[in-house]
Amino acid sequence: MSDSDLQIAGDILEVPHLLQPPRDHPATVADFVGLARTIAADRCQWEHLVRYDATMRWYHRLITGHGYEVWVLSWLPGQGSGLHDHGRSSGVLTVLKGTLTELTLTGRRVLGAGAQRVFAPGYMHQVVNDALEPAVSLHVYCPGLTAMPTHTAPACEIHTQPRPVTA
Repeated sequence: MSDSDLQIAGDILEVPHLLQPPRDHPATVADFVGLARTIAADRCQWEHLVRYDATMRWYHRLITGHGYEVWVLSWLPGQGSGLHDHGRSSGVLTVLKGTLTELTLTGRRVLGAGAQRVFAPGYMHQVVNDALEPAVSLHVYCPGLTAMPTHTAPACEIHTQPRPVTA
């Protein structure tokens, strides 16, 4: 039997077991990545909100949904997050403008505009703008961010020098 021998009779959309119930909100990693991409592409939704603060990273909660939230952050050159994790939240980090560098205990990754990073609960990293231009990023957390524990690590453990990192 080949694929050309298979025929579908009637309206396939009427077969109930093949249909997935419509979702009112994102529920999978792919859904959250898609949500971040959709928001990133709609500059009118976030660009007018961006502010730059010389004393600290600026942030604004853009959306609160069913079990998730979306934040926009700005980063002036030299600003960073410090080493942290996101508690029980998973996340999607999308660079909207500029370049950010992610530092972990295992490597260093430069993220340009359009780059996305998906991370699981407890994932520890540090994000910095070590470029000469401001940067803007979008962060989707599921569930919504309730904790952002900071960590300390000896400077020699955080990879600040360029080093190959596998995706």
